[in-house]
Amino acid sequence: MAGQLAMSPARVFAGFTPVLLALLAVVLVNLPVTFTGGVMPAPILALIPIYFWVLVRPDLMPPAAVLITGIAEDLLSGGPPGIWATGFLAAYAVTNRYREFFAGLSDLAAVIGFAAAVFAAASAAYGLVSLLFWRMAPLSPLLLEAVVTVAFYPLVAPVVAFIHRHIVGALRGDD
Repeated sequence: MAGQLAMSPARVFAGFTPVLLALLAVVLVNLPVTFTGGVMPAPILALIPIYFWVLVRPDLMPPAAVLITGIAEDLLSGGPPGIWATGFLAAYAVTNRYREFFAGLSDLAAVIGFAAAVFAAASAAYGLVSLLFWRMAPLSPLLLEAVVTVAFYPLVAPVVAFIHRHIVGALRGDD
């Protein structure tokens, strides 16, 4: 019994890894570096670990962690506070609500499932910005950002899956 209550540092680190990955994605996206000369917007990379961990291990990506990640995105991106926090929570809600359906998807269907979560986040952010400024915000920049985010999913999701299998699962003693 006492062995189950004792938390090893490795298990604690593994438990925080999903949130740390999401926060790392926020920091990476908001670095003042561009590879496209500003032609393409940066993807909303933090949505990838949020989506992945809500599907695979929702206990390691609770709503409070999603909120913290969204607040970090808001602070580092320089936008109005609460915009991406709300968007990330909307993506969390959609993903968690349809978790069993999304978890069964693979290949192109998995990308479409992720696109649904991105759509939820972008819709919430768009609606909030439009309410905040009392006018319809321009839609094209957000659509382009959403498309770029979805395009990055097949590139980043295998890295997150690798971390899940070889770091989080191994350190926590999961299968």
